[in-house]
Amino acid sequence: MQQKRTTPERITSLQPNEIFVFGSNLRGMHGGGAAYVAYRHFGAIMGQGVGLQGQSYAIPTMQGGVDTIRPYVDEFIEFAKQHPALTFLVTRIGCGIAGFTDEDISPLFEKAHEVDNIVLPPNW
Repeated sequence: MQQKRTTPERITSLQPNEIFVFGSNLRGMHGGGAAYVAYRHFGAIMGQGVGLQGQSYAIPTMQGGVDTIRPYVDEFIEFAKQHPALTFLVTRIGCGIAGFTDEDISPLFEKAHEVDNIVLPPNW
């Protein structure tokens, strides 16, 4: 059985078909953590808190509990399915500044395991 690729701890560059998936806030103020990396290096747009922007994709994680994140994760998974030529490198969204744990967030990505072009962090 082939081992599925996992997202590296630090992403410093992307191939042309790769998208950096990061946790954001709804206002799109990309001031820290992976959101700042997305803004500085991968085309995230200040003021846009959701969706594809440059070579990045924002999933809001700062607006409440895990249940408020789930719809955005589901929307992301559907987006990835519709764009099979792109590879989405998911960072540990919500597990930094937002204060969630891997155990809180990883179950939201259960359906992502079935999508070949979504790469998840180790142990997700």
